[in-house]
Amino acid sequence: MTFDPALQAADPQVADLIAREDTRQRDSLRLIASENYASSAVLEASASSLTNKYAEGYPGRRYYEGMDVIDPLESLAIERAKEIFGAEHANVQPYSGSPANLAALLALVEPGGTILGMSLPAGGHLTHGWKVSATGIYYNAVQYGVRETDHRLDMDQVRSLAKEHSPKLIWCGHSAYPRIVDFEAFAEIANEVGAHLVADIAHIAGLIAGGVHPSPVPHAAAVTTTTHKTLRGPRGGLIMCKAEHAKAIDKAVFPGLQGGPHNHTTAAKAVAFGEALKPEFKDYAAQVVTNAKALGEGLLGRGHTLITGGTDNHLLLVDLTSTGISGRVAARAINACGIEMNGNSIPFDKRKPFDPSGVRVGLAALTSRGLTAEHMDTVAGFIDEGVREAAKHDGTIEDAFATALAGRIREFLQPFPAPGLTD
Repeated sequence: MTFDPALQAADPQVADLIAREDTRQRDSLRLIASENYASSAVLEASASSLTNKYAEGYPGRRYYEGMDVIDPLESLAIERAKEIFGAEHANVQPYSGSPANLAALLALVEPGGTILGMSLPAGGHLTHGWKVSATGIYYNAVQYGVRETDHRLDMDQVRSLAKEHSPKLIWCGHSAYPRIVDFEAFAEIANEVGAHLVADIAHIAGLIAGGVHPSPVPHAAAVTTTTHKTLRGPRGGLIMCKAEHAKAIDKAVFPGLQGGPHNHTTAAKAVAFGEALKPEFKDYAAQVVTNAKALGEGLLGRGHTLITGGTDNHLLLVDLTSTGISGRVAARAINACGIEMNGNSIPFDKRKPFDPSGVRVGLAALTSRGLTAEHMDTVAGFIDEGVREAAKHDGTIEDAFATALAGRIREFLQPFPAPGLTD
């Protein structure tokens, strides 16, 4: 029995759904901070025959034969990752960011040990010890937050909690914090209490690679990240660490948490890392930050409230309390207009997490399409128009309005091709 039909012939339902997604990604203002566009080369590597191959173990130390291609491929990805970030050791096998974080914990802290991380409502990630995550179930997790006065990281609180609880590991990094993270200050606190510092740079890895955000690599025992988001690669994870922790990290990834790595994803990571090493990637990273600041100014000028008053990175956290509708309701309503963002809790939110007061807005994807600061006032206008229309109708938008706004957005985006997507 043989099979080799094209997708449309083999499974027209799936092919049509993918085509619909391609269209949606081309025609929408994609403003979810964890999303981006991967290049055609990254997508091609992701869809390669490497998906057929198992490769348990590490280069030169595999449990399967036929590693003639896989070993040099993984080694290439490792060397490129180390070059980008100046790391002593890199493991490119984690399936995504959350498994990478679990591996760092498994390598550096005994189960039940105390860890200190940024709370989810303050802008942290589930895997930094939040109570519903395995990291909060199997470890004694203590959480720090931000100041109520300005919503900036409260480093005095971090130091106080570290001295009180003597954690074995301190997390720094975020999923919804719009300002620079002072990794050196975190390292000083970790050194004071004898804790490992682990930086989760999933959201800002591309900004660090592009030189527009400080790097934690010189200061942290380990650094975890996704390889998508601002880094613009495939969906996957990466761990970097000091040489002294390399053996423990590798053992935690395999066999501690995973079996065979996804070799097609490893290849796509290598491609993305190669792209990040090119000079134009620095231009992209700088433009992301410039665009985020410009969009923030456009929203402020239209009366919207920004957490911390603005941004230093790729994202904005917008408090919609004054509009009378929640962030989730607003995001759902304007999605019908071709504007894609997510509802998000704000610090000290009075609403429940599933129906938060804020929306999170990211600029990586639009920047990858070639939009610049001069276009951000128009983007702000689209967002404002959609949100205010939704607020006017208690969270709903009439079909005629949604269709008209979506059409204007589609026309606005037409001069900016979506990377990786062909008509």
